[in-house]
Amino acid sequence: MEVPPEMLDALAGWFAQSLSPDAAARRAAEQSISSAAASPGFALALLGLAASPRHDLQARLAAAVHFKNLLRRRWPKPDADADDAADLLPASDCAIIKTHLLQLLLTAPPLIQAQLSEALAAAAACDFPARWESLLPSIVSSLGTAVNAGDVAATNSLLAAAASLFNRFRNAFDNNALRLDLKYCLEIFAAPLLEVFLFASRRLQAAATTANPLELRPVFECLRLCCEIFYSLNSIDLPEFFEDNMHQWMSEFRAFLTTSYPPPVEADGAPDALRAAVCDNLQLYMEKYEEEFRAYLKEFVEAVWGLLMAQTASPSRAQLAVTAIRFLTTVAESVHHALFGSPEAMKQICDSVVVPNLRLRDEDEELFEGNWVEYVRRDSEGSDADTLRRAACRLLRGLAANYREQVAALVSAQVQQMLAAYAADRANNWKEKDAAIYLVIALMQKPGATGGGTPVVDMESFFTSVIVPELQAPDWQSEPMLKATVLRFLKEFRDQIPKATALALLPSVVRFLTHESNVVHSYAATFIENLLIIKDAVPVPAVNTVTRSPRYVAADINPFAPQIIQNLSTALSFPDSYENPYLMKSLMRVLGIANITGQIVHEITARLVGILMEVCNNPKNPDFNHYLFEALAAVIGRTGEQDPALLPAFEASLFPVLQRILVEDISEFWPYAFQIFAQLVNLSRPPLSQNYMQLFGVLLSNATWDRPPCVPALVRLLRAFLRKIPNELNQEGRLPNILAISRSLLSRSSTEDSAFYMLNTLVENVGLDIMNPYISEIWSALFTRLQSRQAVKFVNSLVVFMSLVLVKYGSGVLVSSIDAIQPSLFSQILQRFWIPNLKLIKGALEVKLTAVASTKLLCESAVLLDAAAAQLWGKLLDSIVTLLSKTNQDLAQEQNDGADAVDIQKTSGYSVSFVRLQYAGKSEDDLLKEVNDPKQFLVTSLATLSAQSPGRFGPVIEQHVDPANKSALLQLCAAYNANIV
Repeated sequence: MEVPPEMLDALAGWFAQSLSPDAAARRAAEQSISSAAASPGFALALLGLAASPRHDLQARLAAAVHFKNLLRRRWPKPDADADDAADLLPASDCAIIKTHLLQLLLTAPPLIQAQLSEALAAAAACDFPARWESLLPSIVSSLGTAVNAGDVAATNSLLAAAASLFNRFRNAFDNNALRLDLKYCLEIFAAPLLEVFLFASRRLQAAATTANPLELRPVFECLRLCCEIFYSLNSIDLPEFFEDNMHQWMSEFRAFLTTSYPPPVEADGAPDALRAAVCDNLQLYMEKYEEEFRAYLKEFVEAVWGLLMAQTASPSRAQLAVTAIRFLTTVAESVHHALFGSPEAMKQICDSVVVPNLRLRDEDEELFEGNWVEYVRRDSEGSDADTLRRAACRLLRGLAANYREQVAALVSAQVQQMLAAYAADRANNWKEKDAAIYLVIALMQKPGATGGGTPVVDMESFFTSVIVPELQAPDWQSEPMLKATVLRFLKEFRDQIPKATALALLPSVVRFLTHESNVVHSYAATFIENLLIIKDAVPVPAVNTVTRSPRYVAADINPFAPQIIQNLSTALSFPDSYENPYLMKSLMRVLGIANITGQIVHEITARLVGILMEVCNNPKNPDFNHYLFEALAAVIGRTGEQDPALLPAFEASLFPVLQRILVEDISEFWPYAFQIFAQLVNLSRPPLSQNYMQLFGVLLSNATWDRPPCVPALVRLLRAFLRKIPNELNQEGRLPNILAISRSLLSRSSTEDSAFYMLNTLVENVGLDIMNPYISEIWSALFTRLQSRQAVKFVNSLVVFMSLVLVKYGSGVLVSSIDAIQPSLFSQILQRFWIPNLKLIKGALEVKLTAVASTKLLCESAVLLDAAAAQLWGKLLDSIVTLLSKTNQDLAQEQNDGADAVDIQKTSGYSVSFVRLQYAGKSEDDLLKEVNDPKQFLVTSLATLSAQSPGRFGPVIEQHVDPANKSALLQLCAAYNANIV
């Protein structure tokens, strides 16, 4: 694989510059890399740089990461859409990569090796095994060579590659194809894996007394990787090979759990990392293959219990304890729970496992003070890295499933004991109170939880005597870890706190927003944000269902809003909280609910714009930035609509930073900027200022639409302009330009939604006099695409668009303009696509639009009223009735889903992507406001039509409408007092 040296040097320079603190240099380098990515052989150049020993390690690592991500995005998938083929890696590049990747991985440094291993897994996820048959035999052959040579380092590299390869079996959906792939892997790899495992185990036994951690660490790593692969290959089902050789595996597993190594080796952590992997495998077998594993269960419970009792200085002991406790929890929840059922065993669990692991450790305090983001992630978000506290409480909950009263008594006594210790010496025993609150959080029933909680304390009394005093304490800056746990308690049980109580406590919580601890003010912000999204079930008698209504509305939050906003703004200036997503999310939520006026509007707008100017220098926190734009959208939306006079101030504040985003090509923010621009345009009154008209010109540039992530936001902006200046389209060739852009979007399945949204916007806002010269061009583009794209999603969008044309311009224009393309084309479209897909339309407005349009076709179109079209008429009516027979519960569910969607989705990384700003959204217009009920519109229209030709339509209905739909139609006629004669 030859890559020109000058290309490698150029890439290395760009990657080095991409890590520069200088924003301009960094952006220039990123632009160079982005431009090079479009050229053939770019992936090979990345791989070549990652493997090049003569270049800087940081540049090589950056190239390896880029290579991994490139393969994830652009490696050809077997089921890839033909529209996306242009974005995929060429087959020739893929073939070269597959030939060289494994060998380059083996010779790379560890950091780069890890990235290349993930890259291999990304390619293998698409091609292995069917289109990469040589991969696994190559790994097995190389493993044999490495083991024979006693080369543990090479063995580990190969095992790491295999582990990446087999990881897919852990979480993939079980199906026949997956099982065939697993069978193939087992036939080739199961026996060699056991050989390598036993080889490494013998190597470890031979050197068991060696006190040199560096010598033994690779052997422990080899065994850990074997255990990781064991887990993957056993995840779907118990393979015959592993069942036949279970005794060999289990004997070695038990030896690893019960053997002690010299203190320097134990302190290194490698033995505990291996033991943790063993415990993961034990839990897998306990959960999935309990019958086959039963013979080994008691001895492993004793071995794991013994590990938890042993004291060690190992840095991996915490993770081992988590996995060990998890295994014991699985046993406690199983039919073998009697192993822990005696009072002595339970007390020992509580005293020796739960309580020691529940109390805050020195490491927790260090994390709290030194890495607050990770502390919050572990403590309250349920991160992948489970904590000892959560694991210990889960074990208690597991026991409570079968021994509820005994566990409740033990824990209740423990909580009282901890609270008594705190009362005796508050200054030194605050950790006891912290642990007591944590126990209550873990074991009490929470709203929406299933299975019931364990009644440890009287919740009302506990809340009044333990929680409220901490919230109202004068020394609110003291014991920050305890204050954080108290605020977490509030968050966990927020639904159960009466509204009046929560509002009374709010001032106490608000002051914690300016607490010097990042965790404390983050937890206070999270509680306030979570409080404001609580919804209560409200019965809707008319449709015999329930909807969900916000518990807290503007009137509730308005008295507190100025102080909350001020405190959040202050906290955002604290060290390490400049880009705190919890603070910004809380601010966003308050601004989206409260009514703010006067000077506070200008102050918070200026503050948010200032923050945005700062993050433009280095957009590194996607969640924070998303909530920042949401907060801006909330201020603009709520205050701008109430007071249009604020618009000039918003424009003066926002235009400089939004223009900076476009001019400096801060691509991560483009989708957000266009949505904010759309919001400002929506609030403006024609004639629009020169600034907006310049933006309109940028919008109509083809280059602006070349970035797919920006397209939905651009369509929103175009929609806003068309609402304000529809008549400007027939100037300067603007409409043909828009239609050309829509054709380009229509050609790709990933952007066809936006194409239809654009066309819908045109029809909604632009009169027939302007659109008429171009309507044939639109139909030609749509029907050409229809020939190759007949997916339900596309056809449904087409039916909605045709319905819109009919409602806006009339059925005659719809039929004649389509038939102008080809005689009788409309009847073919109606029969093949409109009628079959009408019943599949979703969305309240879409259902109403298509039902009314179809009814107009039935009752107004000469094509359908022709006697020769009786069958077509009957089939269309049948589809309309099917569409309108959707239950009220379905519609209520849709409304609930829409209402809940205001909660903001978490972004998933920092690739440029479109993320909808909920607060910048504008509800879709109902073009048929005059039609209150499409069902009534149908039957009254039919009644009027049939009255003009008595006796004509009854036989058609009898012959061509499904019996169930005939019955439904009769019920509708009775309900609305209409008759079809």
